[in-house]
Amino acid sequence: MQRADPSSLLDLRRLSVALGPPGRRVTVVDEVSLSLSPGRVLCVVGESGSGKSVTALAVMGLLEPGRSAVTAERMMLDGTDLSQLGEAGWRGLRGGRMAMVFQEPMTSLNPVFTVGEQIAEALRVDTGLSRPAARERALAALREVGIPAPETRLDAYPHELSGGMRQRAMIAMALVGEPALLIADEPTTALDVTVQAQILALLGELRTRRGTAILLITHNLGVVAETADDVAVMYAGRIVERAPAAVLFRDAQHPYTLALLGAMPEGASRGEALSPIPGRMPAPGTAPSGCRFAPRCPFAGSDCAETPPLRAVGKDHDVACHRAPIEAAA
Repeated sequence: MQRADPSSLLDLRRLSVALGPPGRRVTVVDEVSLSLSPGRVLCVVGESGSGKSVTALAVMGLLEPGRSAVTAERMMLDGTDLSQLGEAGWRGLRGGRMAMVFQEPMTSLNPVFTVGEQIAEALRVDTGLSRPAARERALAALREVGIPAPETRLDAYPHELSGGMRQRAMIAMALVGEPALLIADEPTTALDVTVQAQILALLGELRTRRGTAILLITHNLGVVAETADDVAVMYAGRIVERAPAAVLFRDAQHPYTLALLGAMPEGASRGEALSPIPGRMPAPGTAPSGCRFAPRCPFAGSDCAETPPLRAVGKDHDVACHRAPIEAAA
């Protein structure tokens, strides 16, 4: 069980999400517990389909009510119980206390409005600012995220910006309301390596300067190594390992985390052999009973037919594996 942190800004306990129409829903997030304090970066990492993005959408209240069911023992943001909010309550939080940067800015930005119009409109809706005041705030936001010639880019349309500038514009739109929590869902996907580094550096600067808490969703352990204070590893809807980033990279204990580290392409660039993970993650609703990673795990045994609890193996280090610590069992 994750230890309570009285300084937590975001506190999730046993969050579960089922998707689909009533009567045919499938659980895709299964009793996830996370906490995040101001000024910290928590990376949630795992393969596509592990439930990372659905967790983020649930926190933001962006799942369609008729086609989803969200339950939690605790779901708090800075003293506000998210599980009790109606639509008006969510609108009051989104764009203010919490904001989200989505994976693909070209599908998130409206192609028929300028970047400045879109940032200013969000401000006017949330704060009631006048058009001139909102435009000035939008310009200041573009300056803050390092967009070159921001006075010109303010009146540019999304297709006139590069991929990196579009992502910066999305970050500016998210930050203009000065949120305490920023959720970034794969913010560097489809960007070249240089621009990826710039975006990650920008997020780091913003959290340092503003004290913003960042929940970063990614499948890239290289991004985690560059960015995270803390890491939660997800597999098939469940948290399988949770630790400070330095501990995770030094002493990973779950076989899935070890497999992810072994599959990092950075090792190949140093002449090390890649170790691809055999098999595939089970589709939602088809996971085996017990440990969901067992069919792909080199350490699996008969006791893996029982679900392993998430248990402490060190200070702030939790693992859901019967074999942990792996070194002792190997």
